Amino acid sequence: MKCTGYGSVLVSVCILVWTGGAAAAQPNADYPARPLRMIVPFSPGGASDIIGRIIVSSGLSEELGQQIVVDNRAGANGNIGAQIAASAAADGYTFLFGSVGVMSINPSLYVGSTLKPTRDFIGLTQVADIPGTLVVHPSLPVDSVAQLISYAKAHPGKLNFGSSGTGSINQLQIEFFMRAAGIKMVHVPFKGGGPAALALLANEVQVYLSTLSTSLTYVKAGKIRILAVVAPKRRPEFPDVPTLAESGFPGMTTGTWQGLFLPRGAPRKIVDKLYAATVRVLERTEIRTRIAGAGGGVVISESPEAFTAFLASETERWAKLVKELGLVVK
Repeated sequence: MKCTGYGSVLVSVCILVWTGGAAAAQPNADYPARPLRMIVPFSPGGASDIIGRIIVSSGLSEELGQQIVVDNRAGANGNIGAQIAASAAADGYTFLFGSVGVMSINPSLYVGSTLKPTRDFIGLTQVADIPGTLVVHPSLPVDSVAQLISYAKAHPGKLNFGSSGTGSINQLQIEFFMRAAGIKMVHVPFKGGGPAALALLANEVQVYLSTLSTSLTYVKAGKIRILAVVAPKRRPEFPDVPTLAESGFPGMTTGTWQGLFLPRGAPRKIVDKLYAATVRVLERTEIRTRIAGAGGGVVISESPEAFTAFLASETERWAKLVKELGLVVK
């Protein structure tokens, strides 16, 4: 039996099913009794791969007493790896390192996909959030979000903003920002964040909402200007730079979040054990330091139920925007 959420009466039903199914799925005291597999739905070297490997190599294997193999399954903007994980046996030996794009944006964007993360996965916990940075080419005569809005209103349709591709998180964040601010800029998609950043440096686009890890070096070198960060609070790298929430956009506090997911149907005892082990790892000072070095910040969900509810709310939020924009990837 598969549960579709964690709401009200369904919470009790799901917990009973998980607990009752524990014996059938053999979640005994010896779990895990063999190596585990963590699927990363992107190529090696990207943010998801780096942070996922930090968590595994620096503690989760030790906590569980078993090797964890990182299995990179790139393709279809993360959908291929996620589908492989969703189709794996729900025995706790395969889990997914997912992100906002794969888990909350793709379901609305890829109309032909049969993957439905809110149905096919149990959220274990969020592990990190990679802040976004609203950056502009230095030739643009603006030094704040308010000035950018004023400039865009005075020059409608004259500013270009870059993204790592149609339907990407940084495109949707800018679209969300433009609607809230009442401005219009022209979207120019690129094949990845790297090319988009280079286009900003070359003034082919004037605005870009990049990850902190991408923009940090360029901002420090004075090659681009930062106006705000997309994060719950100011970043230590730029203590004088306000958040977008401080700049009048309270709905923009999360960047590119990442988390761990199990295939739906995993026994409750296994869910609890993996959650507790992951929390212990994320609470380690060295882990927090290394994730910060990768441009992210540690975020721990209060419970698997809380993270699954977060997934549902994020999916609903981005689905609404994707529909408004009429974005479709076939």
